[in-house]
Amino acid sequence: MRKQTKILSVSLALALAFSVTAGAREKDGTGAEEAYPVTVTDQAGREVTLEEEPQKLVSGYYISTSLLIALDLEEKLVGIEAKADTRPVYSLAAPELLELPNVGSAKEFDLEGCAALEPDLVILPLKLQDAAATLEELGMDVLLVNPEDQELLEEMITLIGEATDTREKAQALLDFSDAQEERLAAALGKAGTPSVYLAGNSDFLSTAGDAMYQSDMIRMAGGVNAASELTDTYWADISYEQILTWNPEYIILASDASYTVEDVLADPNLAGCDAVEKEQVFQIPGKAEAWDSPVPSGILGAVWLSSILHPQECPPEESAAVIDEYYETFYDFVYSEN
Repeated sequence: MRKQTKILSVSLALALAFSVTAGAREKDGTGAEEAYPVTVTDQAGREVTLEEEPQKLVSGYYISTSLLIALDLEEKLVGIEAKADTRPVYSLAAPELLELPNVGSAKEFDLEGCAALEPDLVILPLKLQDAAATLEELGMDVLLVNPEDQELLEEMITLIGEATDTREKAQALLDFSDAQEERLAAALGKAGTPSVYLAGNSDFLSTAGDAMYQSDMIRMAGGVNAASELTDTYWADISYEQILTWNPEYIILASDASYTVEDVLADPNLAGCDAVEKEQVFQIPGKAEAWDSPVPSGILGAVWLSSILHPQECPPEESAAVIDEYYETFYDFVYSEN
C-alpha cells in the first residue's frame, strides 16, 4: 500500500474531513455504518446495485484506471486496459499494474479474458455497452463511464467513489480541481482571452470543438478555443485555410502529438498565422499523463496552459508547484523530480 496521503493545502484538508453518507447505508450490530448494499446510476443511466464492497476490480479504460490509483485502489485491480505501458503515470505511481492481464480496448474488448478474472466490479467506457450487458448476464457488476467534458469527469469521479466506498478521497480530488479552477478564475478575471488552436495528436489539421473537454481546458486557462464554432463531439478535420481564417494567437499541440513544435513553425502553409509569426507554438507536457484529455489530473492542463497564455497573472513557478502538489498528494510521486 502506498504511504499515507499527504495533504498539502487547506482545501484538501477540509475535503478529507468531509464525509458523504450514502442513502443505502445502514447501521450494523456495532453501531457502525455499512456502505453496502449501495445503488448508483452510471453514465449510461443504468442503475447498478453492489451488494458488497468490491474487492477485485477490472478497468477497461485508462481514465478510470488513473482514477483508481488516485483513490488508492490499485491493489484491488486484477485487470486493466491494453497498452498500459504507454501510460507513464502507471510506472511512476503503481508499476505493479504493468504486470496485470489486459482486457483489450474499446475496439477489441476481451470478454472471455475479463470474465476469467472473476471481478466484483468492471468499469468500462460508454461505447462498450454491449460488453457490459454480456458481463452482467454472467453475474458481474459493471459501470459504464463517459467523462467527455469537465462536468462528466466530475460525475464519473463521484460515481466511482460511491461504488468503491472511497467518497472522501473522491471528494478531495474534486475539491482540488475546484480550488484550482477558482484560483485561475480569480487570477485571470481582468486578463484578455487570446485565441488558441489545439492540434490533435496524429494530425495537425485535427482539432477539438466546443463540446469537447479540451475546450473547457482552454477556457479555464483564460483563452478561447479558436474552433469553438465547431459542435463535433469528436476530433474534427479542418483545412489550413480555416486555421488562417481563425488566425489563432497561440497553437498548442497535444501532449502525444506525432509531430513537433519545430514542424509547425517551419510549415509554409501557416505563413502569416499570428501564432507562428510570434513563435507562440507549444506542446502540452506528457511525461505523466495527457492533460489534454479528461483524466482526473485534467485540471493540470489548464494550470499549465494558464502560464503559457498569462505568465504575469499565473507565473510558471506557481503552476509547477500546483502540479507537484497534485501528484505528491494523490499519486505519491513528485512530478518535477521525474
